[in-house]
Amino acid sequence: MIKNLQDTVTLHNGVKMPGFGLGVFKVEEGPELINAVKVAIKHGYRSIDTAAIYGNEEGVGQGIREGLQEAGITRGEVFVTSKVWNADLGYESTIAAYETSLKKLGLEYLDLYLIHWPVEGKYKEAWRALETLYKEGRVKAIGVSNFQIHHLENLMKDAEIKPVINQVECHPRLTQKELQAFCEKHGIQLEAWSPLMQGELLDNEVLTAIAAKYNKSVAQVILRWDVQKGIITIPKSTKEHRIVENAAIFDFELTKEDMKLIDELNQNHRVGPDPDNFDF
Repeated sequence: MIKNLQDTVTLHNGVKMPGFGLGVFKVEEGPELINAVKVAIKHGYRSIDTAAIYGNEEGVGQGIREGLQEAGITRGEVFVTSKVWNADLGYESTIAAYETSLKKLGLEYLDLYLIHWPVEGKYKEAWRALETLYKEGRVKAIGVSNFQIHHLENLMKDAEIKPVINQVECHPRLTQKELQAFCEKHGIQLEAWSPLMQGELLDNEVLTAIAAKYNKSVAQVILRWDVQKGIITIPKSTKEHRIVENAAIFDFELTKEDMKLIDELNQNHRVGPDPDNFDF
């Protein structure tokens, strides 16, 4: 379990990844995005997560470069993730998509590159491309996103390299208990997108009561729950006070009873697409 904002989780290939980061899903290109990335870096965030389909890699890259300069830190101190989109899931097209992402971000390499969705019949070729990029030293680590157990089993049948990460929708209404257990068994780190369920949980009575007990916000309680479960989490915000608040979760600890109450909120309910029934 991470102890502070810069603390890392060691992935199965030895790469150290911050256990807490900033997500930028649905944040459009422009000053707000650039500023959010800079603000996050200023306040100690060391992981930034984007994707080709978000259409904001250029702004993310600019925010990273300006943020590094203003904070007086080097590129190697910030962990950058992007993802290959469904339309590019082929061997050559995935390599080309990686090149495009690097160019837009203005970076020489990515720390982590993920297959965004498990498109049947396509993700194995894309994975071969990721393995090539990794073996050539062009990316520090490779993983997947939105893969369910059967997708992972199918991928690992033929893969030379196991994914280091599976980034999935995960929050108290979708706890992903079985998937997390499978990933732990195989040394794959679970990472949560939409950890706050896009705001749908912020007035939940159980969470509100727990938050009041610690004089914390519901968002802080949920993010603390992630951390204590050993899940990497990447909440999204563009507001400075919220970026700071989201990370202020290392001065309290939820009890086993609190954790159980939150786990019991599970309904296997998604706010995003079902990986098995996604209209690609």
